[in-house]
Amino acid sequence: MANSCRRRCHASKAMPEADPSDAATVSPPRRRSAMDAFIDGIELIAAFFVGIVAADIFISVMLRYFFSVQIPDAYDFGRLLLGILIFWGIAATSYRGSHITVDLLYANVGERLRRFIDVFATSVLLFVVTVQTYTLFDKVMDTRRDHVLTFDLRLPTWPFFLVAWLGDVSAVLLIAVRTYRLIFRPELMGGQYQIKPVE
Repeated sequence: MANSCRRRCHASKAMPEADPSDAATVSPPRRRSAMDAFIDGIELIAAFFVGIVAADIFISVMLRYFFSVQIPDAYDFGRLLLGILIFWGIAATSYRGSHITVDLLYANVGERLRRFIDVFATSVLLFVVTVQTYTLFDKVMDTRRDHVLTFDLRLPTWPFFLVAWLGDVSAVLLIAVRTYRLIFRPELMGGQYQIKPVE
């Protein structure tokens, strides 16, 4: 019993005491703002359309291959859903900057110059996508006015164009948020100025 007491006392002396200053140095996690929730919502919508397009392709192939059955307007639905996916995909990647990039100059300059390049490139992207959104709205209105229909079910196609246009609007909003944060709140960008090597 005395030996076990000595072992416990020796173990308690070997364990380092917790420094109360360590708890004070740990910063509390940053609270998520409504804008962060909005960004996550747009990314979830884009992921939902990815699932819809994948399900449409999978179901169409399975029915055609095993049962020789074709979904009415499968081609039109696939084409229109793919267009929706493209524009919502632009919205999903615009803020995070998660699209594939190859830039030798950007990878070999300092953080300040990288931030300048990011601000300039994002400002140009904001202008381009804004013009694209304006022209796409004209396409939506023209499609509705011309009463363009699908081939089999004779469904109007302008609602699909409208959903794609909403994805473009979301892209404009997210690029505007990214531009603002790059200029005024770079700490909110999550340490994006760390170059990741290609594996």
